[in-house]
Amino acid sequence: MGTAKKFAIRTFGCQMNEHDSERLAGLMVAEGMVAVADESEADVVIFNTCTIRANADLKLYSALGQMKALKERRPQMQIAVGGCMAQKDRGQILERASWVDVVFGTHNLAAAPRLLERSRTEGPIVEVLDAPDPEANRDMAPALYAIRELPFAAWITIQTGCDNTCAYCIVPAVRGAEISRPFADLVTEAEMLAATGVTEITVLGQNVNSYGRDITRRSPLFADLLRALARVEGIERIRFTSPHPKDLRPETIAAMAESATVCPQLHLPLQSGSNRVLKAMRRGYKVERYMERLGQARAAIQDLAVTTDLIVGFPGESDADFDETLDVVAACEFDSAYTFIFSPREGTRGALMTSQFIPEEVIKSRFERLKQVLDRSALRKHEARVGRREEVLVEGPSRRNELMLSGRTRQGKLIHFPQVDESLRPGALVMVDVTHGAPYHLLGEYASTVRAPRHKVRIPLNL
Repeated sequence: MGTAKKFAIRTFGCQMNEHDSERLAGLMVAEGMVAVADESEADVVIFNTCTIRANADLKLYSALGQMKALKERRPQMQIAVGGCMAQKDRGQILERASWVDVVFGTHNLAAAPRLLERSRTEGPIVEVLDAPDPEANRDMAPALYAIRELPFAAWITIQTGCDNTCAYCIVPAVRGAEISRPFADLVTEAEMLAATGVTEITVLGQNVNSYGRDITRRSPLFADLLRALARVEGIERIRFTSPHPKDLRPETIAAMAESATVCPQLHLPLQSGSNRVLKAMRRGYKVERYMERLGQARAAIQDLAVTTDLIVGFPGESDADFDETLDVVAACEFDSAYTFIFSPREGTRGALMTSQFIPEEVIKSRFERLKQVLDRSALRKHEARVGRREEVLVEGPSRRNELMLSGRTRQGKLIHFPQVDESLRPGALVMVDVTHGAPYHLLGEYASTVRAPRHKVRIPLNL
């Protein structure tokens, strides 16, 4: 029997890309290959790319440049580029990096093994579809076949694409229009995952709140889906990302409030606290509507943690606009936030607003001021949890101190606590007493074990 070929996957970008990489890894394993962390040892290296930021091009071509010498030493090695950058740039990738063997887009990830096999005899191949091919992607649907970093936690993609037209976002151009997966398939997938010992699922979509609108042509089905997933035996925690504020409906809030399985955690991207900027961004809501929906969610869902996204320096953002954002952010009291500096992406409306671009030094100053407001809010939220006993799903040793364990509370907060028992393995559910709150994490002391891990044997993989 010959030695199995080895593969490595390097992932750029969001959770959607990370989940795509998990599924790609599953396809490679199904072909009889084994995963390795060191790309220099791999027979196949796949770059799963992102294009949401302007420096995405630099990251990809820098990585490909590093692979050139390796490919020259090992001509039989294959290099593939997939994902959003491949969808956008297509043939340009081979023009800039002729040593790449395969380029595939966001709509045909399932074709990667077939394309790699063809390229061994045909030479470099570019296959990028402009729309999903249901037949070609049929085998990519179940998350069950993905190779996950955390075997007790899984993502379930409920939709692909996006129907919104935000002025800064390239996603609709590279992911296409919204397409919802069948309701029954998603419930079945959750049941299959639970049968393998998965206890936490995160529902993924570009705008989960609009799930099913393309199926029913009426009200979205997202609230119904949350309730159905919550009834799956063995699933203990359900999270979701990302909802669009304009589509956050009362029935979704009710579904979160009614189900103990749906975690009290809401990621609600604000992007700006200025109505003028929100209009220029084409976000489809005003600050007042955002805060009304946020208030409704907090009133209905006990102990709700709220996170958000914010963009600094969108073209035309004035000092007054930014001051409004600071005021709104302070009033919202977010638990944490992902903050971004505006990045012009070719093909978006924002990229055409060159005459209104904000000077770099102004953006940098605003970014730091926003961080201070967010950190104060996060610290207050975390300090308020000191003295509480939290249910924590153990993820493994802390990255900075192997004598400590790390896990997540039901609100999604990262907590570190001493390893007091070797039986406290990843996937265990424990109770931890919070002893300290910092802006980005909590510290605690182990109190008791609720249950041992339920998942099957873990397959290690570095994505």
